[in-house]
Amino acid sequence: MSQRQKWVLILDFGSQYTQLIARRVRECGVYCEILPYYAGVARVREAHPSALILSGGPASVYDEGAPTISPELFDLGIPTLGICYGLQLIAHLLGGRVESASDREYGPAQVRIDEKKGPFSRLDRESDIDVWMSHGDRIGALPKGFVPIGTSANTPFCAVACEERKIYGLQFHPEVQHTPRGKEILESFLFDVAGLLATWTPASFIEEAVADVRKKVGESGRAVLGLSGGVDSSVAALLCQQALGERLVCIFVDNGLLRQGEGDMVERAFAGRFGLNFDRVNAQDRFLSALAGVSDPEQKRKIIGRVFIEVFEEEARKVQDAKFLVQGTLYPDVIESVSPRGGPSVVIKSHHNVGGLPERMHLSLVEPLRELFKDEVRRAGSALGLPHELLYRHPFPGPGLAVRCLGEINAERLETLRKADAIFDEEIRAFGQYDKVWQSFCVLLPVRSVGVMGDHRTYEEAIALRAVESTDGMTADWVRLPYDLLAKTSTRIINEVRGVNRVVYDVSSKPPATIEWE
Repeated sequence: MSQRQKWVLILDFGSQYTQLIARRVRECGVYCEILPYYAGVARVREAHPSALILSGGPASVYDEGAPTISPELFDLGIPTLGICYGLQLIAHLLGGRVESASDREYGPAQVRIDEKKGPFSRLDRESDIDVWMSHGDRIGALPKGFVPIGTSANTPFCAVACEERKIYGLQFHPEVQHTPRGKEILESFLFDVAGLLATWTPASFIEEAVADVRKKVGESGRAVLGLSGGVDSSVAALLCQQALGERLVCIFVDNGLLRQGEGDMVERAFAGRFGLNFDRVNAQDRFLSALAGVSDPEQKRKIIGRVFIEVFEEEARKVQDAKFLVQGTLYPDVIESVSPRGGPSVVIKSHHNVGGLPERMHLSLVEPLRELFKDEVRRAGSALGLPHELLYRHPFPGPGLAVRCLGEINAERLETLRKADAIFDEEIRAFGQYDKVWQSFCVLLPVRSVGVMGDHRTYEEAIALRAVESTDGMTADWVRLPYDLLAKTSTRIINEVRGVNRVVYDVSSKPPATIEWE
């Protein structure tokens, strides 16, 4: 494809931000792919990338079994940028010295630009920029041919360059939002150093993804898709409909874990529209029966995943020649579970649609959105013609209310959560805040507290309100909602929802918390 003629290869050394690097590169209009650090020189040479980026990672270059690469990689003549651990590895392999920093740097810092070169070519010399640091080691001595181009208070070689070989390194993370000028830094490397062009767009992604789906499914194969009505599955449905037409059957599994009125809303939105074959399956009793007595969040997710697959197996048998299952898995889903290309990312929590299908499954997996972030999915969806109200619905987890109903799940507690969540949604919209926040929802806590209603003592559960702002789900901050909104929501929930006598507001950011409570 045209967008692959000049592209970037990112080598993953286990950083939780590796996929963010990919996202930032694509925001610059440049196509990129990720491979694990152990891909090997031969594989890199065969791939013919126009530039290399070495990600950060949790290891020290001196750790036993630390991820590494062959120094021959630097003899391929490919412009290279090392970030954090990637920089340290470059220095270590090419004859420099890496040392333990006397003062670790985690969080905001300032870097002084000493030379307007390489990744700093679009910034002003002798100026300070705000950056985000996350490292315990630093460069103690540079390899031959390298010069410093940026310094910080604790890191004399915070940015380095070997212009002759077009190899550069940054001790900080330009890919995160906390480095405000990070995009300019990456653009400097991509466009000024590597000579790439901004040719990758959602439209070009759609063209390639449609072709990939057609190739995988074949000329006569049929596929079923799990259509939940969320952004991810909706975009995946329209994309695969372009690829397969009538050979795609969209199955909406009503698992009893949806928000208030959501099942009927999804049916109205898609049944008989967009040229989709739409089939609604009512499986509420089956999911709730499987979840009875289970309170552990990982067990919930695995049970939901298992039952989901079982339902699809049964429904797929009704679709003649169906051999493929389409899912709307995204990058954030993958990076929090296991690195999608085999890199050593730390597992945080599992996702019901990540990790492949069991061997007994008779359907092969198709994930056309696996390498996109949420905002990229929305841009692709807009190009596909999805309306705004569907594209900009707040994200909803695959396991649904099961991971927002903490503790044991039953129909009564789910109904309590639905009613509270509907009230919060109504008030968020009434106060004009819905499109200003990335995600908002209620969590039912298995915590009882004493209250007073009228002249009677109560001992009931609590609802936590959660609203966050984010762009990709990798990091998030809690939203400072108007007090009047919180007050009205709290009053309505306590007065209108039986079984709740206390409402609290979650003021935790990600990290260290996650967006969902489970």
